Amino acid sequence: MAADVRERQRALSRDEPLGDLLRHLAPQVLGALVRRYGDFTRAEDAVQDALLDAVRTWTRDGVPEHPGAWLRTVATRRYVDQVRADTARRRREVAVVDATPRDALVAPPPDAEPARDDVLELLFLCCHPALGPSAQVALTLRAVGGLTTAEIATAFLLPERTMGQRIVRAKQRLREAGARFDLPPEPERGPRLAVVLHVLYLIFNEGYSASSGPELRRVDLTRQAIRLTRRLYERLPDSGEAAGLLALMLLTEARGAARTGEDGDLVPLAEQDRTRWDRSAIAEGTALVAHSLATLPLGPYQVQAAIAAVHAEAPSTADTDWPQVLALYDLLERLAPGPAVTLNRAVALGVVRGPRAGLDLLGTLESGPLAGHHRLLAVRAHLLEEAGDLPAAAAAWREAARLAGSLPERRHLVRRAARLT
Repeated sequence: MAADVRERQRALSRDEPLGDLLRHLAPQVLGALVRRYGDFTRAEDAVQDALLDAVRTWTRDGVPEHPGAWLRTVATRRYVDQVRADTARRRREVAVVDATPRDALVAPPPDAEPARDDVLELLFLCCHPALGPSAQVALTLRAVGGLTTAEIATAFLLPERTMGQRIVRAKQRLREAGARFDLPPEPERGPRLAVVLHVLYLIFNEGYSASSGPELRRVDLTRQAIRLTRRLYERLPDSGEAAGLLALMLLTEARGAARTGEDGDLVPLAEQDRTRWDRSAIAEGTALVAHSLATLPLGPYQVQAAIAAVHAEAPSTADTDWPQVLALYDLLERLAPGPAVTLNRAVALGVVRGPRAGLDLLGTLESGPLAGHHRLLAVRAHLLEEAGDLPAAAAAWREAARLAGSLPERRHLVRRAARLT
């Protein structure tokens, strides 16, 4: 099985359009099987087998006329084979197989079964409250994002076996919790949607600023997060936070190409070549922000997207409307207070009211969850440098570099320290 997964991963990397098509179809097929049979574990395994069959067959013979129906048919056959095999091993009948002939279990042709978009139901299932955050992320990337276990393990720098065990345990936990493939009741939907949005946000953040490893960015993860959030927004066009999160991702990723230099190292916002920013993504993101702020209920992701839009529209760091950025951070801190918000607000406060004001605000984070974090130290170093305390700034840059997990980020921090000494 591991060899089969590696074969599919290699095939997808050779043919990116084919990989994109299969990742788009996979959640639709999985949703159809789970909706029909109610067994997430068997359905997910069957879809993975069908994807492998598709890679082998479509690479050799070309993509069929109706790829979604082809994939549903093969996945359904794989599902039935699993049920039959389990029945034979247990030597007793399984109702779904006995009651229905095999031919009836095969997906009907595309003109007989209208395609349904089950991505919302799948996202709610993968982000079930019975699962922890790491399991929610892994299962979302596997079931809805269409990534292999090996690809997810690589993204989070874990052994493939460890990630595989995490996914298996997540599916077992869903079964034990009696998780159902449907939307939660209306009173539960808001909190559950907040979890879905948070998981997509975590996936994007890990792709945009990898927590460890040799690369600053994981474009495959940011692309997956944007694709899934876009589909979520299509299903929930009246959700201000779905719109805000999509806008935030687009506006942030628009700067992606300018964040690294030729050597692959980090280029901070103030030094980026803004002509390399993706103007089409910025236009889409700012339009989403404007629409959501004008017509939809306000939430934290919309405010973060509005901050990103202010930066995106400025011709330079010096020309940025920093008072507006600070006002938006003030609003964000009222809506969703937290150490990360305070850390970013300290930067804006340092520009508007002077670096000492920013340093005073950082002092409130010294005993919290960011104490000793390299990003807190990096902001401190920046504000100390702005205040003219170069020896203290250099020491803070060095300490931040020592604690950073990402190699490109670490090299950038070391250079900032060296520049002052």
